[in-house]
Amino acid sequence: MISQIKALPAFDDNYIWSLWDEENKTLCVVDPGDPAPVIKLIEDEQLTLDSILITHHHPDHTGGIDELTARYSCKVYGPHNPGIAGINERVAENDDFTLMGERVRVLEVPGHTLDHIAYVVSQNTESDAPTRLFCGDTLFAAGCGRLFEGTPAQMCSSLAKLTNLGKETLVYCTHEYTLANLRFAAACEPGNLLTHLRTTQVKRQRENGQISLPTTIGLELATNPFLRCTNQQIIDSAESFVGGALADEIATFAAIRAWKDEF
Repeated sequence: MISQIKALPAFDDNYIWSLWDEENKTLCVVDPGDPAPVIKLIEDEQLTLDSILITHHHPDHTGGIDELTARYSCKVYGPHNPGIAGINERVAENDDFTLMGERVRVLEVPGHTLDHIAYVVSQNTESDAPTRLFCGDTLFAAGCGRLFEGTPAQMCSSLAKLTNLGKETLVYCTHEYTLANLRFAAACEPGNLLTHLRTTQVKRQRENGQISLPTTIGLELATNPFLRCTNQQIIDSAESFVGGALADEIATFAAIRAWKDEF
């Protein structure tokens, strides 16, 4: 069973999530763009690398595959994108597999990229642990990924798929963007008291050297503007940005995503 989950900082603001089975001294890592912190952890703690989970093709998520698979014999799960070398277990929507005795389900979540997938680690029957979501760059704390390849409609659908997992779901995204995202959230919805309270809390965490993750689906539904595109204040802000009326939720999402890109 997964006994603990730790973030390995990489590059300027990436997190490589490490999932530990302490009883069996095995490890899984998610999106190891840099192999160095993973190798150090394995050697320091005398762990066995069991598997790697890849969410999409960007190099800051895949750059460590070659060196890690050259050093260790492990499974590498990832999307059906032949451009990602080193994957030996290609997975797609609703595929599932067992990881450290727990069930993992795959969701396709295009938007940031077309090949993007997420991994949902289900509650174990022997544990009261909440569902854990490893969503790469699709959903961020108080934000979402840029639309490099997908459409606003695709991203809205992908985000809805993730929020349907339930409010208690723990969200492990892969960048420390929270404070910047909260500044934008406050601009979109200045009347949201929870956003301001969350900003104060995250500032304190960062000043104390703590990370701002994981978040929860419930907290994101309450403070993430990209999940609140039916909120009137956000609609008003989006319409002010584009200088005209917006037809629906997807148009509102597209407007605030474009606004965030230049914020």
